[in-house]
Amino acid sequence: MTIADIKNNVETKMDQSIAALNNNLGKIRTGRANPALLDSVMVEYYGSAVPLSQVANVSLIDSRTISVQPWEKGMGAKIEKAIRESDLGLNPASMGDLIRVPLPPMSEERRKEMTKLVRNEGEGAKVAVRNLRRDANESVKKLVKDKLASEDDQKRAEADVQKLTDKHIAAIDALVSAKEQDIMAV
Repeated sequence: MTIADIKNNVETKMDQSIAALNNNLGKIRTGRANPALLDSVMVEYYGSAVPLSQVANVSLIDSRTISVQPWEKGMGAKIEKAIRESDLGLNPASMGDLIRVPLPPMSEERRKEMTKLVRNEGEGAKVAVRNLRRDANESVKKLVKDKLASEDDQKRAEADVQKLTDKHIAAIDALVSAKEQDIMAV
């Protein structure tokens, strides 16, 4: 493995960490409705648990209401039960074939809890990026020890990896800040 391979590898993994953070932040509730909120809901379907998105169409009616349209007639009650039993604190209401999921307004206390959760997710992503930096630097040191790279190459590689780390940490901070603003907005 060359220094260029190490740099490409660490950048790819850091990008994946940011994508995972983005995915996790999408599941955290803000004041507005978001179909991604129901991504974690699993529904009983012919004896196995499947994600809600595989048995129904999930979309927005308005800024505070998510609609769930089951693809099969008999699934409405199971979907309602799965949403009610999820730890999201939602209370779906059935209207014929359509299930409406109104989002209650968030209290100030709940907003603060959500903000803490967002910060914890961001901190976890930063730790992952820093661990990737450490692993990359150790790989470069091993190349130098095995006489496959010079100490100058090591210094340049460590500086490049640090630049990548700084760039990804800044991206994480931006994502966390944007999500916090979403939560605090009415």
